[in-house]
Order: sequence, then structure tokens, then C-alpha cells
Amino acid sequence: MSSILELIPQRAPIVMVDEFLGIEDNRSKSRLVVREQNIFVNDGLFSECGLIEHIAQSAAARVGWIFRSKGEAVPLGYIGSVNDFVLNRLPRVGEEIYTEVEIVQEVFSITLIKATCKVDNEQIASCKMKIFLDSDEKKS
Repeated sequence: MSSILELIPQRAPIVMVDEFLGIEDNRSKSRLVVREQNIFVNDGLFSECGLIEHIAQSAAARVGWIFRSKGEAVPLGYIGSVNDFVLNRLPRVGEEIYTEVEIVQEVFSITLIKATCKVDNEQIASCKMKIFLDSDEKKS
């Protein structure tokens, strides 16, 4: 598996994915361990903003993996919208978040995803997200 930094454009301290776990059909999985020093941790809890950024980077890692496997540069992506965000609870420091990203629809450079975040098989958050890929901006 590639280093996460080869798959996403973000760099420390904003990297919110530890590992890309792969793709199967239209779904991909990623993992993040919540650490005390994470910029989105307050009072031992990972914030909603951190979860949204983690979901976006999980989707970006999928795109990065696809482009890298074709020998192409990884494109930059931008969050267009976040819809139907449901937060069941915030993850705590030390917990591992496993996120599944499902591709709902892809049209040109726009991708609609559905994401689910779990800790120990407990769903902690979910949402739909619209992501725009910038075909002109490439990360080498």
C-alpha cells in the first residue's frame, strides 16, 4: 500500500488519514487513530470539523490511489457541499476511526459520495459530500 502522503495533497498538521485500506467496487476504506496532538482534538474529543475533513481526505485518498495506479499525478479536490451530516458521537483520543466511502455518482469532475465513520463497529457519523476535482491543478 502507498504512503498516505503519496495519495493526498495535505501535509502536517492537517493530515487526517493514517492509512488507505483499499478499494472494492465503488467503495473504499481508510483509517485514522485519534491522537491528543491532532489539531481537531479538544478536551480529548475529535471535533465534527475533524470528522468532515477526515471524510474528505478519505475520498481524496481513493482518487489518489486510482491516479497513482495509472501512473498519473494526483489531482486536487475541493469540497462542494456536505449534506445529511449525522453525528452519533465524537470519537475519543486513542480510538480508531474506520471510514467507508461509497461512490454514489460521478459526472465529469464532480463526485457525490456517501461516507460512514465507525469506531469498533459503532457508527459514529455519516454524510453525503460533493467533491470537485481540479483537472488543471496536479500534485506531483
